[in-house]
Amino acid sequence: MTNIPSPAEDVEVSFGSPSGTRTRQVAGGRDVAERRLTAARAVAAETVLNGDHAVVVIGVTSNGPELTWMNPAFERASGYSLAEAKARDGDILSPGYRSVVLARLAEHAMDREPFPMTLPTLRPDGEEVAVPVMITPHFDGRDSLDFFVAVQFGALEPVATPSPDLGYHSRHALETVARVSDILSQVGDDQVLDAIGRLLTRHLYPWCGFFADDGVLTPISGLAGGVAAGQRPPGRAVADQDDPVGRLLGATLMRRVRIGVDSVESAGSPSAQLVEHARAALGGTLAPGGELLVLPLLGRGRTLGVMAVVQRGVGDDQEESETVLELVARRVGLAMDHSRLYEAEHRVAEALQRAMLPEQDQVDGLDVWTYYAPNAEHAQVGGDWFDVVHLDERTVATVVGDVVGHDVEAAASMGQLRSVVRAFATELIDPGTVLTKVDGILEGMRIPRPASLVYATLTPADEETGTWVLDYTRAGHLPGLLISGGEVRDLDGAPGRLMGFGGAERETATVRVRPGDVVMFYTDGLVERRSRTIQDGVQLVRGILQEAAAAATGAADVGEALLRRLSEPPEDDIAVVIIRLPEPTGPAGARSPRQARWRLSSDTDSVRMARRLTVSTCELWGVANAGAAELVVAELVSNAVLHGWGSVVLSLKDPGDGLRIEVEDGNPVPPTSLEVHPARVGGYGMRIVTRLADWGWRPSGAGKVVWARMRQEIPEGLL
Repeated sequence: MTNIPSPAEDVEVSFGSPSGTRTRQVAGGRDVAERRLTAARAVAAETVLNGDHAVVVIGVTSNGPELTWMNPAFERASGYSLAEAKARDGDILSPGYRSVVLARLAEHAMDREPFPMTLPTLRPDGEEVAVPVMITPHFDGRDSLDFFVAVQFGALEPVATPSPDLGYHSRHALETVARVSDILSQVGDDQVLDAIGRLLTRHLYPWCGFFADDGVLTPISGLAGGVAAGQRPPGRAVADQDDPVGRLLGATLMRRVRIGVDSVESAGSPSAQLVEHARAALGGTLAPGGELLVLPLLGRGRTLGVMAVVQRGVGDDQEESETVLELVARRVGLAMDHSRLYEAEHRVAEALQRAMLPEQDQVDGLDVWTYYAPNAEHAQVGGDWFDVVHLDERTVATVVGDVVGHDVEAAASMGQLRSVVRAFATELIDPGTVLTKVDGILEGMRIPRPASLVYATLTPADEETGTWVLDYTRAGHLPGLLISGGEVRDLDGAPGRLMGFGGAERETATVRVRPGDVVMFYTDGLVERRSRTIQDGVQLVRGILQEAAAAATGAADVGEALLRRLSEPPEDDIAVVIIRLPEPTGPAGARSPRQARWRLSSDTDSVRMARRLTVSTCELWGVANAGAAELVVAELVSNAVLHGWGSVVLSLKDPGDGLRIEVEDGNPVPPTSLEVHPARVGGYGMRIVTRLADWGWRPSGAGKVVWARMRQEIPEGLL
C-alpha cells in the first residue's frame, strides 16, 4: 500500500527532466512554513518590544511630534511610565535638548533612511541618561510620514559631570550659554531656574541656587520668584552696608561677591543664609575654606534676587567660568524683569476687566450666596454674569445671564446687556415686561453675541409665615432649581427665545417659596462637561442640592457643598446665585441672617478699620468671642492687603450657627501657611486662623474669597 502523507507533513516530489531533478513542496508543507515564519516574527517582535533594548514610537501629528508608545526597557531607562510621560506632554528630554531633537527629526523626515541620535532624558530623580538610538521614519499606505521608531543600539550612558582636572574650555562655555537660552525659551516659568541650576551643577559648579529677598533669602525655582505675584518687593532701597550680600541686594550694576564659608560672622545675615542653604544642599561635601560666588539678578535699575554658586577652586579656566556665570545671571535677570513687566501690563488689563465683574449688593431679608468663575486663559472676565439688587424697599431682583463665548468681546457684550437689564429693572420690576423692553432696545444696539438669561424677583407675601413670591422669566436659559420640603423641582415656566431677537411679549411665571426653601439660578458652565451631557450634569446638581439643602443652615453652606462635590475643572464660564429663605424665629416673623459688607482700600489702614468694624458689629449682634473674630479678620485682611490686588471686600454673616467671615481680593493664588524661619517676622497667621475657625477658599472672578466659620468654643490660651 502506498503511504499518503498528511497535509501537515513536509513532502518533496521529484520530477525527471533533461536538466536534472526538480522538487516542490506540496500545499500542506507551505502552511507549515508560513506558520513557522509567523512564529519567528512573533518571537522577534517579543524580543524587541519586551527585551533589554529601549524602543519608543513618536507619532507625527498636526501639532508636531508626539510620544505615542514606549516599551518597558525605555520606561526603565527614562524612569517614566507612558502615562507619566504623556502627562508631561512627552517632554522628558533634558532641558534645552527638545529643539535639537525636533530639528533632527525634521531634517531626516523625508530621507526615508534610518539615522542615529542620542536622546538625553531627564529622569524623575534628577539624573540625566543618554539613550543612543537608531531612528527609522515610517510611512503609511498613502506615503505620508506617520511615525518615527527609535530603537536603542548601544549602552545607556549617564550624563556625567566632567572631571575638574579636565578644565572648562570655550566649547563648554558656549554650550552652557546656548543651553541656558534654550531653557529660558522652552521650560515653564515655574521650573526654569531649577533647570538652569541642574545645568550649571553638572558642568561648572558643585552647587547653584537662585534666591529672592522677602525679608529672608527664599529659594526660587521660577521667574515669578518666591513672593506673591504683584506684591513683590522692588529690591532694597537702602543697601545693607554691614553685609556683602546685603549690599549686593541694593545694587544696580553687575558685581561679583565672594563669601568664605568659614568667615561669615553675622548670624541671620544674607551671607549667612546663603552659606546655610549651601551646607544644607551639599552636607559634608562643602569643604572648609570654600567660597561662594554671588551675583545679582538685575532687572531695569534694580536687583530682583541673587544667584549663588560654590566655587570648585582656582584654575586656569576660573575666569572663563565666572564670565559664563555672569552671562547667565544677566539673562536670568532680564527674563525675570520681562516676566514681571508682562505681569504688570496684564494686571492693568485685568483691572479694567474687573470693573465689569458682577458684584452682589448687600441684601437685607434674604440669605444670598453668589459665585462667579471665568474660564478664559487671558481674560479674567467672560460672558457670564449675575446681579442681586434691591429694586425697592420690598423687592429683590436677581439676574443670571450668559453671553456666548468667554473672551473680551463676550465680556463687552455682557457689560452692555447687564446695564440695559438693570436700567429697566429698576423702573418696571415685572420680569416679563422688563425683558420685553430689553428686546426692543437690543435690536438697535448691534450686540455681536447672542445671550440667554433668567430674571427673577422676590417679594415678601406674608410676614407672619415668612413666605415670599418668586416671579421669573427665562430667555433661552436653563431652568432654575427650587428645593422645597426635601424635593427639587425645575423652575421651567415662562420660557422664551434668546435675548435681542424681538417678537411676542414675554411671560412671567409665579411660585410661592417658604422659609427654608432654596432657590438656585446658574449658567450652563456649572453642569456642562465633555465627559457628560447637560442633562446628566443637571441631575448630578439636583442630587447634590437635595442633600446639601437638608443638612445646611445657610446659602453659603449649600454653595460650598456644591463646589466641593463638583470638583472637576470647569470648561466654560460659571455664574451661580443661591438664595435661601430664612426660617422664622418666633411670632414676630422671619428673621434673615444678619450680614454686613464693606469695601476697603488695599493699604495697612484697612486692617485697623476691619478690626474696628468687626468688633462693633459683633457687639451689635451679640456674637460671642468677638476677640477671636477680630483676630481672624485681622489676619485675613492683612493677607489680602499684602498679597492681593485691588480693593478688599470684607463680609460678615451670622446665620445662627457661628459667625462667617469672608475676605475677597483680586489675587487668584490660594492662601498658604509659611514655614517658620528665625529670620522672618510673622508667618503664623493662617496657623492662628486654623486654631480659631474652619476655613477655606474659592475662586471669585479674577481673584479669590477666603472664608472662615468661627468655632463656638475657642481653645484655651489663645485669647
